[in-house]
Amino acid sequence: MTAPLPVRPPGPATEEARERTPRPRRPSRLLAPLRQTGQLFALALAVSRAVFRRPFQVREFIEQFWFVASVTILPAALVSIPFGAVIALQVGSLTEQLGAQSFTGGASVLAVIQQASPLIVALLIAGAAGSAICADLGSRKIREELDAMEVMGVSPIQRLVVPRVLATMSVAVLLNGLVSVVGTLGGYFFNVIMQGGTPGAYLASFSALAQLPDLYIGELKALVFGFIAGIVAAYRGLNPRGGPKGVGDAVNQSVVITFMLLFAVNMVLTAIYLQIVPPKGG
Repeated sequence: MTAPLPVRPPGPATEEARERTPRPRRPSRLLAPLRQTGQLFALALAVSRAVFRRPFQVREFIEQFWFVASVTILPAALVSIPFGAVIALQVGSLTEQLGAQSFTGGASVLAVIQQASPLIVALLIAGAAGSAICADLGSRKIREELDAMEVMGVSPIQRLVVPRVLATMSVAVLLNGLVSVVGTLGGYFFNVIMQGGTPGAYLASFSALAQLPDLYIGELKALVFGFIAGIVAAYRGLNPRGGPKGVGDAVNQSVVITFMLLFAVNMVLTAIYLQIVPPKGG
């Protein structure tokens, strides 16, 4: 057997070379939120481009549309009734103190159509459907199904993400109309029955204050909120960390991030609408 060669201690030249070699810098933790924000916007842009590409996954879209609608219709209808009632009672009490009880109907209906209805729809879609979308994509990611699709030349964004985002947007727009109607009827019932209002004054104030752009901004908010809910759920589902536990954490993070973005975007859209569209009679 040959004796092992003696290991020479590193000389001064070797130590100088090691010192001169640049070490790879670790990414700063402070830049992680900015990096994730950029990736989220990149995914939104990629989904927007993939919508117009062919082939379009019609079957996947129909399945996801039915799933999102089935888990959100009943909760949205049940939540909109007390929500509209609370708005009607609060606005009715305030207008009665100010001596403007005849405007209760218009104020409460506008609050439901412009603010409450899109937010209720978006929060339910994010909580019920968005969490399921995030869990589904996250489980596919940790099982390496998405990597296998990319190897076979199939785009996961076009095949899986686009139908789900379009489904959340479509359901949000349609469900917004349902919630607006149910919330308005609930507010009418509680204002007329419990607060002693007159049906004629309720309807007259609504026709005096409301205008068609109020309905448009509600539908636009629902469309944008549905897009945000679908994109955030898809992004967190495509980027889980730590195996199955990471998928659960991603689901929780997707719901929280969606809620924060919804309120911020709602503030921006409301401010823009109030600046562009003048009030009726103004």
